[in-house]
Parts: sequence; C-alpha cells; structure tokens
Amino acid sequence: MSEEKLPIASRFRGYLPVVLDLETGGFNPKTDALLESAVCILQMDEAGNLVPGEKLSFNIEPFEGANLEPAALKVTGIDPHHPFRKAIAVPEEEALGDTFRAIRAEIRRTGCTRAIVVAHNAFFDHSFIMAAAERCSIKRNPFHPFSTFDTATLCGLAYGQTVLSRACEAAGITFETDQAHSAIYDCDVTTELFCRIVNRWRLLDDLG
Repeated sequence: MSEEKLPIASRFRGYLPVVLDLETGGFNPKTDALLESAVCILQMDEAGNLVPGEKLSFNIEPFEGANLEPAALKVTGIDPHHPFRKAIAVPEEEALGDTFRAIRAEIRRTGCTRAIVVAHNAFFDHSFIMAAAERCSIKRNPFHPFSTFDTATLCGLAYGQTVLSRACEAAGITFETDQAHSAIYDCDVTTELFCRIVNRWRLLDDLG
C-alpha cells in the first residue's frame, strides 16, 4: 500500500471504483459460461473529478461443462466456437488473474483498501465475477464480497432512466446500438455515465 493515500482513497470510504461489464452464456453464474470481460479502473484528476484509467478486456473460453443458452448468445451475438474467437480467447483463470493483479496494483498505489464493482445492474456482473473467482480458486479477489455501485439505480435517480441506452440518451451520451452487448463498449459507456453522475453530484455539492 502506498505511504500516502491519494484523494480517491477518501472519496468512497477507501474503495477503489472499478467499472465492470461481462457478457455471458446465460443468467446463472454457477452454470453458465463467462464469455467476455472488460474493466476500467477509475482514477481522480487534479480537480477531484473521476476519470477513466487503465482498461483491460478479454475474450474468455467457456469453462469445462459450461452451459450456453442459445437465447443469451442471440442477444450478445457471440459465437463461442468461431475460429477467430477461439484463437484469441483465454481461460477464465488467466483473464481474472491479469485483471485482479492490475486492480490490486492500483489499490496499493492509491492507498485504497479494496475495489468495488461499478456496473449496470451490478448484481448480475458481481455474481458472475465472484462465481468465476471461486471456480478458479482465486484467493486474492480484490472486489468487495457484496457491496457494489449500480449505475441502473444511479441513472434512475439522475436521469429517470434505468435502461443503459435510454440513460445514455438522457445524459447526452451517444449510444451505438450495433455495438451494445460488447463488454468493451458497455464498459466504456457505463464508465462515462458513472463518472458524469459522480462529478455532477460533486459540483452540485460544492455549489450547495
């Protein structure tokens, strides 16, 4: 841990916010495949605003015996058996290992105590990442075991919308429908939404 804590360590009670988006082969974190992951580790600039930091993303091989629901694959457009995808996909353990190491390094650098998942409908992504970590027997999971920041809830408060595309529209953020349900793209727009809401609240708080 760093000798001197950076300002972000005081913003969320010691938690480092990490935006997470996953694409999966269904809705059951215990049985259904994890297919894509993307994270953006947030930072704080000199003005005290949240800004995007390091990003990591992976195409992930379905774990042995994983369930793949056709309806879920139709929504995401992912073909787990496509030769190009199979050539670049990595095992769950490798994807989570690289991701968690980067997050732990930023926790040490900033003086935070642990990371907290920021996601749209956060219960879903949090449950899948925790199940995957357990499946891979990863002991040093940097994420809080149950607390999250849910941008669906925050967008309902800030913009009156809970659907990601409609929240972006209300916030004046361009949303490309043909890129939706890509972990990288959804992570990027969720990052922009979360930073905008938190930074706007800080401005209102300063004015009030």
